Amino acid sequence: MKMESPLPLDLTRAASAFAALGSEQRLSVLRTLVRAGPEGLSIGTLGERTGVTGSTLTHHVKILATAGLVTQARQGRSIICAAVAFDEVQSLSNFLLTECCADSPKGSTNG
Repeated sequence: MKMESPLPLDLTRAASAFAALGSEQRLSVLRTLVRAGPEGLSIGTLGERTGVTGSTLTHHVKILATAGLVTQARQGRSIICAAVAFDEVQSLSNFLLTECCADSPKGSTNG
């Protein structure tokens, strides 16, 4: 699966991504997909590994996909879910840390 580099985050996209990660089950799904690498996992294997199955898993994957953290693609008779989060999670981290300590009297610790 092709991975695209995300655009720099704005406040709205960052809020959407963080909201999508605000569930233990969705965070577990994303972590499992990140561990699987760019090849992703079939929806069945993802369910087995996370313990989240059926319509609940479909619901969580849809939320993660809407937030731009996961993709779904049909491969034959299977649906493969993959994390596109590698770059997106880096962007989320950068979004939080870019201005780290900028207003501190001692200045930024980023330099």
